[in-house]
Amino acid sequence: MGRNLKSRNRMLAGISFAGAAAMVGAAFAAVPLYEVFCQVTGYGGATQIASNLPSQTLDRRIMIRFNADVDRKLPWVVNPLQDSINVKVGENRLAFYRAKNLSQQPITGTAAFNVTPAKAGLYFSKIDCFCFTEQKLKAGAIVDMPVSFFVDPEIAKDPNLKDVTTITLSYSFFQSDNDVDRTAQIRKAAFYTDG
Repeated sequence: MGRNLKSRNRMLAGISFAGAAAMVGAAFAAVPLYEVFCQVTGYGGATQIASNLPSQTLDRRIMIRFNADVDRKLPWVVNPLQDSINVKVGENRLAFYRAKNLSQQPITGTAAFNVTPAKAGLYFSKIDCFCFTEQKLKAGAIVDMPVSFFVDPEIAKDPNLKDVTTITLSYSFFQSDNDVDRTAQIRKAAFYTDG
């Protein structure tokens, strides 16, 4: 009976370990899978990336508003250069955001983005955007960052979006993880040099 109990305990421990390992694996896979899901479906206001412009422009107009938020740890000021643009559905337009580095050192930033209402994300497409890559600004530098976009004409076929007359494109700016590591190394080196 003692051997049978030990065997069951080992089997239970093995199953528990395998379950825990599967949960850790699922946790690491969840973020990339969720990002892919959002890009494909436009869920959560995720925008689309387009390589081609639409073949038609519709008479329907949508007001595109622009917003920028900056994480308090990033010493930048970022503002859209235009509050809004009135666009025809299918029309390619260009908008700009201006960023200024307030610090005395170069800083690399990155931008997360979405649109509201979230249901419009599936139809808001970017041809090119500063948000596709990290942006490095020298100390005190000011840069105008472009975004080329259009509202996909397929929006007209979606009955759930007939009421959409305004879409807000929002960016949240953060210091790049790589830049944070580099800044910490510089501060650490300066501490040991000064000390």
